[in-house]
Amino acid sequence: MMIDYDRYDRIRAVQWQGDALRLLDQRVLPLRTEFVTCTSADDVALAIRNLTVRGAPAIGIAAAYGVALAARAAADAVTGQVPADALRAAFAALRASRPTAVNLFWALDRMARVLGDITSADRLAHEAIAIEREDLAANRHMGELGAALIDANSGVLTHCNTGSLATAGFGTALGVIRAAYAQGKLARVFNTETRPWLQGTRLTAWELLTDGIPAKLIADAAAAHLMSTGAVQWVVVGADRIAANGDTANKIGTLQLAVVARHFGAKLMVVAPSSTVDMAMPNGREIHIELREPRELLEHAGQRVAAAGVDAWNPVFDVVPAALIDAIVTERGVIERPDQTKMLRMFGNA
Repeated sequence: MMIDYDRYDRIRAVQWQGDALRLLDQRVLPLRTEFVTCTSADDVALAIRNLTVRGAPAIGIAAAYGVALAARAAADAVTGQVPADALRAAFAALRASRPTAVNLFWALDRMARVLGDITSADRLAHEAIAIEREDLAANRHMGELGAALIDANSGVLTHCNTGSLATAGFGTALGVIRAAYAQGKLARVFNTETRPWLQGTRLTAWELLTDGIPAKLIADAAAAHLMSTGAVQWVVVGADRIAANGDTANKIGTLQLAVVARHFGAKLMVVAPSSTVDMAMPNGREIHIELREPRELLEHAGQRVAAAGVDAWNPVFDVVPAALIDAIVTERGVIERPDQTKMLRMFGNA
């Protein structure tokens, strides 16, 4: 069945302007629609760090454009050539912006290979554009592959935001939900609020509403009760890094969803482009989990809500063991019940 992309793929959070990068500010959605314009690699690094742009694929795309901006600033006025040494600071700033999502480092490594010792600013910009276009094509293909796993009249639950806001467009896990809904397979769609930044409440619910997909928002703590009712057949999530054995790092709260899904007989689908697979990472125990400032838990909308003196622990990712994952979907194909052997077979050259 053909998918109406004009309906289900209208949002673009990362917009290349040729001499600037325009980012849809995800800190203020859905109450305000504002854009932040970045004209340097440092601007892009700050936008990644402060969550103006978020979502593993979108972070990688933005970082690639950050390199392109730095190259334009450093290019020779006559030849347009850029020596590698001139971009060292830009690469360093972008690499330091977020630690967990491997797509960031994958995109920067790809840009570095194109750069070599010297290349043109235009060549680097073209490579960043290629990264963005490839991500969009991958997302649409993954949507079809993931939707094929879902039976008619199913209920799905998703966590965090994995849609157009987190990617070049269409989305990873949300792309699967979009494709399955377009094919008439979904009877029920649920999304979590996703504490502490409320990406589900603010972003995913808004994307589903924009597409006209009827969905219900639930508190994170309601997921176990919801799955106990039998209303959910698939939990569909994205990923920020997938290790060589299939262990998967994703937004904090994914691990408890995986455990509850297994207990109540629902299945877990991880949807991510192959750039999220890190075959150099042997297992999930080796994945660096980002800890963010306690104030993100202690405050709401800039207002302190916890008593003075209360402290907090704020990891923003957790790791789901491969044994709890029923399917990993990438643009290369589907791995059911992933393990090291199956991962190596598909991603041995990743």
